[in-house]
Amino acid sequence: MADLLPDIELIRSYKKTGDIGIIGQLYKRYTALVYGVCLKYLKDRDEAKDATMQVFEKLIGLLKSHQVENFKSWLYVTTRNHCLMSIRSKKGKFMEEISDRLVETTYVLHLQEEHGLEQDLTKLENCINKLAEGQQQCVRLFYLDEKCYKDIVAMTGFDMNNVKSFIQNGKRNLKICMETNG
Repeated sequence: MADLLPDIELIRSYKKTGDIGIIGQLYKRYTALVYGVCLKYLKDRDEAKDATMQVFEKLIGLLKSHQVENFKSWLYVTTRNHCLMSIRSKKGKFMEEISDRLVETTYVLHLQEEHGLEQDLTKLENCINKLAEGQQQCVRLFYLDEKCYKDIVAMTGFDMNNVKSFIQNGKRNLKICMETNG
């Protein structure tokens, strides 16, 4: 019977009862999707399997605290973010044997690019945190959580014009902040 219920009904039921078996139903429906996304980003089967389990373990808490309208899209974004955070947390922890044939300058440039990316991500996070509250909230929802204007209006309670204004002004303020070294 639960197999026939739409995702939104399963989520409502889970929020009401706290029955983890309901998460199991969602897991059955979306294991292939989550595993595929994990494999795409992590590029390792064992890591992808572990990440798939971790994402579904996170659902136990996340679904209680988040308002989810389109579960499949939300799950995709949640999975992608989990993988990106996993990749980011591992940077600098890998030991790689370097071949004598590898040109030193190429390796050094590659390391400098990675370090620059990490600095840019840190600077971006600092700049987002400096935005006014409404801008910060709308920018995160629009760019990081990939929500549409309509969803942001529903989630925040701001009217459509405020949401558009917060995103536009937030984007401009982020650009200024990033250009002035955060």
